[in-house]
Amino acid sequence: MKAGKITKTEWLLLGMTGLFLCVLLGLFLHDRRADMPVETEIRVPQEEILPDLSPLDLNRATAEELAELPGIGPELAGRIVACREERGGFGSVEEIMEVPGIGEGKFAALEGRITVEDRS
Repeated sequence: MKAGKITKTEWLLLGMTGLFLCVLLGLFLHDRRADMPVETEIRVPQEEILPDLSPLDLNRATAEELAELPGIGPELAGRIVACREERGGFGSVEEIMEVPGIGEGKFAALEGRITVEDRS
């Protein structure tokens, strides 16, 4: 055997040794991850998951609250508040259709999301 030249058998042994060391490293890293604490249950308040879907009182809601309703943006919310102030409040939810920009389609989308409790 000549010094400095590696035979096929030696290459095979080196390859198998490298493979063995890689497997050992993988097992070591896997075990290290298994030792880490795992949080299995996270408590999140229901308000963060589900929005408040209770109906808004048209006579008490702010423009910001009205703007969050489906199909109502800041401009239309401002018109609703102006109309409410002008007439002294809404007597029924149907009266919201008298606000310019709210027709039957938008009113249908608001069904169950708005209410009128009193005019004060």
